[in-house]
Amino acid sequence: MKTLYITLKIFLFFTVLTGIIYPLLITAIAQLAFHTKANGSLIVKNNKIVGSELIGQKFDSIVYFNSRPSAVAYHPLPSGGSNYGLTNQQLIKLVDLRRNQFISFNQLDTLSEIPSEMLFASASGLDPHISPGAALFQVDRIVNARHFDNSQKKVLLQSVNELTEMPQFALLGEKRINVLLLNLRLDEIK
Repeated sequence: MKTLYITLKIFLFFTVLTGIIYPLLITAIAQLAFHTKANGSLIVKNNKIVGSELIGQKFDSIVYFNSRPSAVAYHPLPSGGSNYGLTNQQLIKLVDLRRNQFISFNQLDTLSEIPSEMLFASASGLDPHISPGAALFQVDRIVNARHFDNSQKKVLLQSVNELTEMPQFALLGEKRINVLLLNLRLDEIK
């Protein structure tokens, strides 16, 4: 009976420690040190949440930069990729379809080298970034759709450069652009 009593005390102690105290401590640290990120890096415009810097959204309008494909339609709860192998016929067909759609949508030459992130979904299905190259492929389509003049095109290209994020710590990852932030900046071009 004494062993059962000691076991219950240890169980309750660790339940309180790991189930209540530890989560509250980590939440407090995150709120103090990384407040914006701890709350989802939400972007607010005109007192309305328009999205998150951390979660991609679908943009398929001719007047906006398109995001990379998502295997989960950008829903955060069932995040994940398709898990198709490189030799899977469904993936090969999907990549060919995406390539043809990207070329057609952006009126590119059929021999154009399309950036891989526009052909393959990310592992999470939620990646909010594309490469600067993928953005530049879309500039002419947007300029034509929005009837921009040369000065507005220059501002758009400057926005692509300004919003390009460098690899983390100068070596982790690649240059990238957050599509939501780029599209918000695009809407500001007059």
